[in-house]
Amino acid sequence: MSSKVTISARTNPSVKTQAQQLFSSLGMDISTAINLFLVQSIQRGGLPFDVTLHRPNTETRQAIEDKNLNGPFHSVSDLMRSLDA
Repeated sequence: MSSKVTISARTNPSVKTQAQQLFSSLGMDISTAINLFLVQSIQRGGLPFDVTLHRPNTETRQAIEDKNLNGPFHSVSDLMRSLDA
């Protein structure tokens, strides 16, 4: 018989609801998902996903698309002309 401990965490009510819906669709509850996260973190020796600071938000992505910064650009001058457009 295994013993269990309780972990308490605070989150936004909307985040909790969305997480419950997501995990439910995957056939698990939040407790199971958290345990899965913890076990995977231990097995990988770190977070089981990439943590980055350089993911453009929706506004930034839209600005890039609006400026047509997807190229291809044949020179820095071509890129600069696109930025000025």
